[in-house]
Amino acid sequence: MKFNQKTPPRFFKPGNDDSIQIADCGQIFLEPNDQVTFLTQTGKEYDFTAKSWGFYATPSINSRLRDQEFKTALVKNSYDKYYIMVVEKEKMDNFESYLKGEGNIIIEWLDER
Repeated sequence: MKFNQKTPPRFFKPGNDDSIQIADCGQIFLEPNDQVTFLTQTGKEYDFTAKSWGFYATPSINSRLRDQEFKTALVKNSYDKYYIMVVEKEKMDNFESYLKGEGNIIIEWLDER
């Protein structure tokens, strides 16, 4: 694994919500079978793993993510672009407000299949 930190981070505003600012902090280069674990402020874990054919972009939706108390949604935005979003269960109100403000809709809760 190699990490290129951006100092200072590159800041930008995504979409059409001027109240959100994202800090692009750097790039991570993974070799096949390298894994990076992201932690939330509350200690929940989210793994991202490189493979020779691409990436495991999420841990198992109906097992590991559920055990970490995440919900996983397939979401469509107002430009007909699709995203997989992983939401902390206790932050569903924040997520629903975000979706409404961005004009996004939930196509399906993938963890409920």
